[in-house]
Amino acid sequence: MQLTNKRVLLTGACGGIGCELARQLAHKGANLILIGRDQHKLDKLLLQLPSSHQQTNLQHTSFIADLARSNGLNALGQQCQQWRDDGLTIDIVINNAGVNQFAFLAQRESQSIEQEIQLNLVAPILLSQKALCWLNRPGIILNIGSTFAAIGYPGYTTYCAGKAGLHRFSEALSRELEEAKIKVLYIAPRATETSLNDLRVSQMNSQLGNTTDTPSAVADAIVRSLEQEISARWIGWPEKVFARLNQLFPAVVSAAIRKQSAIISAFAHKTH
Repeated sequence: MQLTNKRVLLTGACGGIGCELARQLAHKGANLILIGRDQHKLDKLLLQLPSSHQQTNLQHTSFIADLARSNGLNALGQQCQQWRDDGLTIDIVINNAGVNQFAFLAQRESQSIEQEIQLNLVAPILLSQKALCWLNRPGIILNIGSTFAAIGYPGYTTYCAGKAGLHRFSEALSRELEEAKIKVLYIAPRATETSLNDLRVSQMNSQLGNTTDTPSAVADAIVRSLEQEISARWIGWPEKVFARLNQLFPAVVSAAIRKQSAIISAFAHKTH
């Protein structure tokens, strides 16, 4: 899809990937609706984007919503319907908002598990459902997943579960909407340098030799997926190879991860 003058609703706009993605989409000429929980951060980001005096057709805006709560999702859905009724149509929805916590399952509080599944899986499903009422056609729903959707990794049990569910949801909805002129895309970044990863995770990745991408690199891949309408894409080598290998020969991947288990355990039990 050509992005110039397309209106894009971007959740998780205040995060590392979200901020960089907003900048790259704006430079492509897209009109942005930025969704987040922090008005100050959203206002600051809006000031950094190309504005109407730079490109006459750009009119960015923001909307405050906590997508981990049903009232936040409902408020956003109602506002999007109101925008459509007022003649402001949305062409692309990007489900980028997400959260993870590096800890073994035995260390987790039940409330944090529920919140993680809610934001990583339930919220994108419900927002996608609401979008069917107001999304312009032809339109795109793009879901941001993770390499961990295809590789179950110690310390990220519920994150893996949520992103794996999001992958299958994207695949099923894509097939469901084949005749509806709405394409559903899925992209899976590997480890990325954002505030979601605390110091323990950064140190662990360094010790294990895991490559991490910058938010800029991930945003660039997302933009290209939108432009080329790539149905599903994994970012990074050898992660994309491991994702495929885990489907065919999971014991091989398990053996590789087993060699890392002592280091993973040490960092999981390390004080923040």
